[in-house]
Amino acid sequence: MLNRLAPGSCVINTTRAEVMDYKALAVAVAERGLRVGLDVFPDEPSGGEAEFQAAILKAGGVVYGTHHIGASTGQDRNAIAQETVRIVKEYMRNGHVANCVNLCERSRARYVVVVRHRNRPGVLAHTLNEISHAGVNVEEMANVICAGAESACAQIKLAGPLSDDVLARIRNGNPHVVGVTFSTVPA
Repeated sequence: MLNRLAPGSCVINTTRAEVMDYKALAVAVAERGLRVGLDVFPDEPSGGEAEFQAAILKAGGVVYGTHHIGASTGQDRNAIAQETVRIVKEYMRNGHVANCVNLCERSRARYVVVVRHRNRPGVLAHTLNEISHAGVNVEEMANVICAGAESACAQIKLAGPLSDDVLARIRNGNPHVVGVTFSTVPA
């Protein structure tokens, strides 16, 4: 890959030393005038203090190196800590992880069962148990409590359909279930 770069190109590695061949990089710096910025090096010491001189820094040409935490300051550590606390508090308050980067872009859910119920223990356990015994996976779920906290509405999105028998067991198997509807998820 280094040989495909135009002479004088910039190469920056701030990930891990193992992702790059540093011997080949030193040759490319000397022969092709690549300009390099690094904050990771092979065989760098793992401790906080040690003498270290990376061979790539002696390759000639333009090679800049900083230690991996060269941009770390007290201010940024405080900001990171404050943001972490904010995210945890937000999760505890509403169950959503702020800034989550690995959420499913589009759910596999193709069906939805809506269970209107009295807000009592066991209704959701009963409903999920019936869905589980049917061998259908829950993809997404929300249970909204209505004003006064006496009633609620659970919307459960599913990967597969539920039979009429399963829907009847959900509807009739718990005295606090008020109503059940089943439909396909709009595309």
